[in-house]
Amino acid sequence: MKTQSFLKQRLFNLAIILGILQLGLNLPITAHAKAFNQVSSVTPIKDPFDHIKQVKAGVLDVGYVEAGPTTGEPVLLIHGWPYDIFSYKEVAEILAAKGYRVLIPYLRGYGTTRFLSDQTVRNGQQSALAVDMIAFLDALNIKNAIVGGFDWGARTADIMAALWPERVKGLVSVSGYLIGSQAGNKAPLQPKAELSWWYQYYFATERGLAGYQANTVEFNKLIWQTASPTWKFSEETYQRSATSFNNPDHVKIVIDNYRWRLGISKGEAKYDALEAKLATAPPITVPTITLEGDANGAPHPDSANYASRFKGKYAHHTINGGIGHNLPQEAPQAFANAILELASWLR
Repeated sequence: MKTQSFLKQRLFNLAIILGILQLGLNLPITAHAKAFNQVSSVTPIKDPFDHIKQVKAGVLDVGYVEAGPTTGEPVLLIHGWPYDIFSYKEVAEILAAKGYRVLIPYLRGYGTTRFLSDQTVRNGQQSALAVDMIAFLDALNIKNAIVGGFDWGARTADIMAALWPERVKGLVSVSGYLIGSQAGNKAPLQPKAELSWWYQYYFATERGLAGYQANTVEFNKLIWQTASPTWKFSEETYQRSATSFNNPDHVKIVIDNYRWRLGISKGEAKYDALEAKLATAPPITVPTITLEGDANGAPHPDSANYASRFKGKYAHHTINGGIGHNLPQEAPQAFANAILELASWLR
């Protein structure tokens, strides 16, 4: 009798389990998704830099990191050369903890960003990069954002603010106003200043193209060292960013960027109207904070020479402590503070 009772209980339990499984199989997809999302919300992704997202935007499939709540105020952060999204890793952590939606895309020629067509010109001119970022915001249905950048990223952010101020709520720009033109770049500099641009002239030659192609990682490490002479970055830190230079278009974009500045590369006709506007050195009217490290070893203008270009609410901060060219990575709290200060102006 005990054996029969035990068997009946086991069969009853099995029937219940089968019923539950059948109910699960009959659940609509949305119910399964809801259940998955409930589990996911309990165990969120710990490090967004381990999970690169992709979105088709303009001529590109853009790789990017997104940190913070999707409902937060958007902050677009743009890296420069020869750096990548990891320049903003600690900045992103600080801002995400404050509730901001932080977006950090790989520029064309970096990381997982790819051209959608093999036929697209591998163009590195300044306006093309800015158009990329406007397309990126469009692809994510973001009307406007706080935008920050350094090096190429600062120039791109400056251009966005100058040409599309309705898309830029506020601007944080390392080294200030960096918009240039081919005509303006024809004027020679003093010898010491020309010396600091040695790589631009190297890239203008076929030897420079071949040299950068053959020694990209070593070359860019040298730029890190000379642009930030007191920054003691580790080999692990450098190699983490160096992987982004493996992009199949990296060399073409970098060489074209610097050749365009000297007028060696003509650029594309579809950007001519934008470049004509930029050649007038248009003012930037959105609220702006400019930053400069006290040990920036890369070519950069004096803040006194560009302050008048900013016509809205404006402040400049020099960040002390041996801070070089890669300011967001060398002084992440200072860069994040500038974003937060700017955001306070906008409230």
